[in-house]
Amino acid sequence: MMNEFTRFCFDGSSLLLAAETAAHNVPAWETVLFGLILVAMIAALALEEKIHAKKSIIVGSFAGLCLILATLMKLLKFGPVELPNGHEIDLPVYIPSIDWGVITIILGASLFVEVTSRSGVFTWMAISLTRKSGGDPWRLLIFYGLLTVLFSAVLNNVTAMIIIGSLTTVSLKKLNRTELLLGFLVTEGLLTNVGGLLTLISSVPNIIVGKTAGISFAKFFFVAAPYVVVATAVTLLMAKWKFGIKALKSEEDKLEARRLVDSFDPTESIPTKRFFWFSVGALVCFIACLAGQSALPFGLDKLEMGFIALFFAGVVLIAYKNEVDKFYSAVDWDLLAFFASLFVVIHVMENARVLDVIGQGIAALLRLPDPVNSAVLLSSSAVASSVTDNIPLAAMLAQILAALETDPASPFWWCVIFGSNLGGNITPIGSASTVVAMTIIHRQQLDLTFFGFVKLATPFAVVQIILATVYVLIAI
Repeated sequence: MMNEFTRFCFDGSSLLLAAETAAHNVPAWETVLFGLILVAMIAALALEEKIHAKKSIIVGSFAGLCLILATLMKLLKFGPVELPNGHEIDLPVYIPSIDWGVITIILGASLFVEVTSRSGVFTWMAISLTRKSGGDPWRLLIFYGLLTVLFSAVLNNVTAMIIIGSLTTVSLKKLNRTELLLGFLVTEGLLTNVGGLLTLISSVPNIIVGKTAGISFAKFFFVAAPYVVVATAVTLLMAKWKFGIKALKSEEDKLEARRLVDSFDPTESIPTKRFFWFSVGALVCFIACLAGQSALPFGLDKLEMGFIALFFAGVVLIAYKNEVDKFYSAVDWDLLAFFASLFVVIHVMENARVLDVIGQGIAALLRLPDPVNSAVLLSSSAVASSVTDNIPLAAMLAQILAALETDPASPFWWCVIFGSNLGGNITPIGSASTVVAMTIIHRQQLDLTFFGFVKLATPFAVVQIILATVYVLIAI
């Protein structure tokens, strides 16, 4: 029974099995009601600083309200759920609502980074990159920006943000340039969603839409890569201007910066060489397994990325086997509770047909004249994904395009791919990586509210979306 439970919770298709309800019979007033609740939740998150409540409490309260109302209105399916093997399993209705793959990736990656950071590996990487930059803030932003895109492409946005955020914090503190930390972290958060466009496996929407449209891994890369290169360069240049990250000009400043970084010792935070190289090996294997997860032999690919993150977290925790509790206390439980509650809210919204109505509205856009329909589809899917989970949205739009027998070569598929990824850069709740970026920002006691993030990020997102629209219309 435990094996069945594990397979059920970690299999993405379980969400679809659990979401089967009489959705077509939902009265319009109920859909409107839950739509207003979704708007209210977003407004409450925007006023997080004003109401003095953690985001997990805010979303958790709305999740409880949604579950109570959905139960009273008979929108949820209770009772045993039949598994693919014919067996049944009885779970609370909110358990299969949660995407446990995302939860386990965050938990495992956080623990892994926390433990390996004790080996000095991230400090070594940060100082090594800092030394190569010569202490020049602009060059350092370029190095970290490119590293962010690369990690987001081969790992996932959340893991990339956790690792790069750690590197950035260490480096800028070493350089005594903490006034630049906010700009670096915001830029890196935005670049995770740009890097998430590079390969078919970089994000869940890519996988969903690519599989439905029949887009191969190679084709996806060759189509997306030119845009990612241009968008990365433009984002870095905008960040340089927006956050005042300037290159050192005078020879005196350059010599002083070089003198400062040359005094940095990459090995100063390495407790033992044995633990350092153990962590390096674990990090390389961790990245390799995440990048090649779908190609793991002997059926291990079915365990998915969440298990890989937890497995490697367990491996490195062996080094501190007698004091693992201190690492458990370092986990950001508020972040995990936020995501779990958000998945429950989205699940209820699906059953109340809120997401269905959004999808139907977007489907109507496809009937507009070319190329207006492509531009509107991309921008509207970006806006929709900025305030709700882009995974069910991408799945719904992919189903709509498939039902309309859309040609695999149609730009509509790429409109959904670009829109669902880039929309996450509009708000701090638009993607998992921007949520993680905000968490790191608050952990460093930097002043940035929900509206503050929107104000900073919107110009970047608008430019990225415009570039994507032009690229789709011209090149695809």
